[in-house]
Amino acid sequence: MSTSASDASASAPDASAAVTDDEYQGAPASRPLEIVFAVVALAFTAGYLFLATQIPLRREAAPGQIDARFWPLVIGVTGVVIAIALLAVALTRPAPTREDLERIQPGGYLRVIATLAITGAFIALWSLGSVILFGYRIEVFPIAAALLMAALMLLYGHRRWLSLIIYSASVTAFVYVVFGMLLRIPL
Repeated sequence: MSTSASDASASAPDASAAVTDDEYQGAPASRPLEIVFAVVALAFTAGYLFLATQIPLRREAAPGQIDARFWPLVIGVTGVVIAIALLAVALTRPAPTREDLERIQPGGYLRVIATLAITGAFIALWSLGSVILFGYRIEVFPIAAALLMAALMLLYGHRRWLSLIIYSASVTAFVYVVFGMLLRIPL
């Protein structure tokens, strides 16, 4: 009698484990996805590096000093090196398992497309530089950056208006003060 009880208890955990395994299925491994990601990362970082070399300088830095191009160039070179390493790993090794990642949720593609559209609108507004309204010159960057933060937070589910306004305004002010005023990088 005790053997049948132990057999029943031994088979019960297996049955519950099978149910939980069926409920959660991670994303499948995909070598083409890894290769595409690495190529896109390389293209993006190479474009970033090119744009970093085009940053206008108000004045050239003396030898041994850092100018406005230094950190963007460091980030760009680092990004290109990492992207090349990712591409080499994607081409030479099998795709890693992605069981710990969830499958794409409903609406995921729509959020990515909306994020790209919001970012494109931000870049278009930012490229204006400044506008003259009622005889006053108004910098576009702080307004566009605050709208970008607020729009992305709304898109990804933030709904408290007070924290949305405070967070967007404080991050925008921080970026504007550090880069625009202290480092004197034209925004």
